[in-house]
Amino acid sequence: MNRQSPFLYLILVLFSLIIIIPIYTTVIGGFKSIGELRVNILGLPNSWVFDNYVGIVLNSKFWTYISNSILYAGLTVFFTILLSSMSAFVFAHIHFIGNRFLFNYLLLGLLFPFATAILPLFLRVRDLELLGTVWAVVLPQVAFSFGFAILLFRSFFRELPKDLFDSAFIDGCSYINFYFRITLPLSLPIIATVGVITLINSWNNYLLPLIMINEENLYPWPLGIMVFRGEYMTDWPKILAYVSLTLLPAIAIFLAAQKYIISGLTTGSVKE
Repeated sequence: MNRQSPFLYLILVLFSLIIIIPIYTTVIGGFKSIGELRVNILGLPNSWVFDNYVGIVLNSKFWTYISNSILYAGLTVFFTILLSSMSAFVFAHIHFIGNRFLFNYLLLGLLFPFATAILPLFLRVRDLELLGTVWAVVLPQVAFSFGFAILLFRSFFRELPKDLFDSAFIDGCSYINFYFRITLPLSLPIIATVGVITLINSWNNYLLPLIMINEENLYPWPLGIMVFRGEYMTDWPKILAYVSLTLLPAIAIFLAAQKYIISGLTTGSVKE
């Protein structure tokens, strides 16, 4: 095991560099001018240009885009956790005819990329008269997060000891009370895991809002990048500064919930 340690550390360092270098380039690029960015991509700026970051922070549109992204991500996370955890609870603890078939049917959504469903999804949302609304973004995101969330919740719920269920039911606890009073409080690690994964997917979603939203006041932050693109020129330093600022909330949430995410993906809260 000791002989493998240097090799494992080398692999970890390489993967860390693959992740850190693009982030470093993005953040540092926001402090450069367009001319310097073209000739000095990885190096530190010769003259630091703070106006790129200051101009974006003082721009009211930036805060509108961030607020919209928070709204979309918050609603998506809430409904994904609520609906998928309820469904997973049923699949994990209630036996009925077709349990396995219905569970596998819901997991089929994991096999299809999102882009292949964009046209029928657009037509369905249009028929429901939801185009140009918040729900045109939130509901499809919940639907596409549903299968993976159920898979994680079901695996976690099955880790809970059977004696816990038997004791609760003997005391007259119903399925609903058991779900809200016992299961959810014990499921904080997997709730954090599903919540962060869903939030990041929603936060970085570009294609769905582009298709469903036409009004600029409803744009999330990925669509806000188009403000800095002109017909003949793109202001790349401001785009890099904009991306750097919009990454901060997602990174902060991930770091805050990192302990729960690892716990949720590896083990249950209690074991038999």
